[in-house]
Amino acid sequence: TLDRSSAASDVYKRQALAFTAQAGAQSAPATTDWPQHPVRIVVPFQAGSATDLISRQLGAALSTELGQPFVVEARPGAAAAIGSASVARSAPDGYTLLMGGPAAIVTNRFLQKRLAYDPDAFALVSMVAYTPNILLANPQQPFKTLPEMVAYARANPGKLTYASFGTGTTSHMAGEMLKSVAGIDILHVPYKGAGEAIPALLSGQVSMYFDTIMTGLPQVKSGALLALGMSNSQRSALAPDIPTIAEQGYAGYDIAPWYGLVAPEGTPAPVLDKLNRAVNKVLADPVLRGKLAEAGAEPRGGSREEFAAFIKAEIPRTKQLIDQAGITPQ
Repeated sequence: TLDRSSAASDVYKRQALAFTAQAGAQSAPATTDWPQHPVRIVVPFQAGSATDLISRQLGAALSTELGQPFVVEARPGAAAAIGSASVARSAPDGYTLLMGGPAAIVTNRFLQKRLAYDPDAFALVSMVAYTPNILLANPQQPFKTLPEMVAYARANPGKLTYASFGTGTTSHMAGEMLKSVAGIDILHVPYKGAGEAIPALLSGQVSMYFDTIMTGLPQVKSGALLALGMSNSQRSALAPDIPTIAEQGYAGYDIAPWYGLVAPEGTPAPVLDKLNRAVNKVLADPVLRGKLAEAGAEPRGGSREEFAAFIKAEIPRTKQLIDQAGITPQ
């Protein structure tokens, strides 16, 4: 005869084991079989920004490469702190990522007294790209080249001004770095972006402006503004005829907005490694490289270790520039 209590016990055990396995699969971070459902890339700036455009191009390529949608979500505010904090608090399972940059990962720690997240508490995935900055000048200024500008600035301390797209931004830090390496005194005038700074430069309200190549290069090509030099260490493929500031006598000068993919701290290493390999693979694709160029960006890539070394070097350098600028945390 059938032992109903024994049979019920066996059924219960099988159900319990199945439930435990299912719960474990849902709670345990995905590893070798990641991703199994859509992945979010949080952009801590507004939709339509360079960070947003680059993230969408990368996300589309990763969707094809890894077989799951990579959905970009803009969460702007507080100089990238709101979106960054949301990712830092997310589950470390590989399904929520942040397109980080100088503000989120490096600068905010020096600019905000009460930061809602720890900028060191992210798992680094890969550098993605950078957008070269151009030092633009009004053609009516009494100089046409970088050496002429430096000579004029030394002879007229405090007379020249330079615009940036905000206090503490890479654009501002580029000016502070130039002041330091060239030994010149030029006055910083912050704006909210190219929409304000370029008209001010064209009208002669400011002498110079460190702008991104996407908005600055068309002004140079039209002849409306002069390009004194690129801020990154190598000539840009987008503007190969414009010399870098470094090659004009200031070796080591290298600063530009950059973009890197990070995940919440504790994300499993197999997920991070798989994502790093995927990012580097898609960045080698000429189609994606062309799309990034349309956004004024140049691909970078590299290993997780190289990304970590880059961040480690950026932190003290940025602190030195912020201290030099006399910026105090707000």
